[in-house]
Amino acid sequence: MKRLDGKSALITGSARGIGRTFAQAYIREGATVAIADINLERAEATARELGAGAYAVCMDVTDQSSIDAAVAAVVANAGKLDILVNNAALFDLAPIVEISRESFDRLFSINVAGTLFTLQAAARQMIAQGHGGKIINMASQAGRRGEPLVAVYCATKAAVISLTQSAGLNLIKQGINVNAIAPGVVDGEHWDGVDALFAQYENRPLGEKKRLVSQEVPFGRMATAEDLVGMAVFLASAESDYVVAQTYNVDGGNWMS
Repeated sequence: MKRLDGKSALITGSARGIGRTFAQAYIREGATVAIADINLERAEATARELGAGAYAVCMDVTDQSSIDAAVAAVVANAGKLDILVNNAALFDLAPIVEISRESFDRLFSINVAGTLFTLQAAARQMIAQGHGGKIINMASQAGRRGEPLVAVYCATKAAVISLTQSAGLNLIKQGINVNAIAPGVVDGEHWDGVDALFAQYENRPLGEKKRLVSQEVPFGRMATAEDLVGMAVFLASAESDYVVAQTYNVDGGNWMS
């Protein structure tokens, strides 16, 4: 028997990157997965690539009506919602004296409010179903500490860790396990943008920041999305039934807690 047989999952921001890799892993383990993304065309393409078990849902985590519609679409398609992965997030950086309200508001709207209110909508559905569920939030090593140029993003991920603790303690009474994953530096197309921002503010050539952070990981390299899959499947499965309100570092040894 597969570890997620018969389960219905919703993964936000899963048309590409980490979310897509999680979706692929969940399908391998027997789940049906909603590929939720603000870009419906991209979500549909990913669902086609992943094949049976995947379907696309248009979802904007900054819009409550879109969140509610996405949860309803999952129930209409699969009959229930068992697993939520709050993966959608945005990154930005700037020195403290250059942070704009626009950037601050955008990051908190997606990374924090999007996580909270998607979690809330999923939890309401899980409570109505009456058989619990699993909610996994994507935090970051950035939520464990401050960084000179990454104040707002670090603050959003610290908030995700705190929300995971509070929601986990509250919702376990309904049989809903809320936990989080805190990756370190994960290679992928998004890192081209991150590297370019660091190049701008630290006066580095393109590619140098990525090379440096890779060297600093005790494991010896940046993570791939596949490195996070084991934890993502564990937290979605019955194996984690006694795990409540925790944030797990999966970062090659970058942070110890």
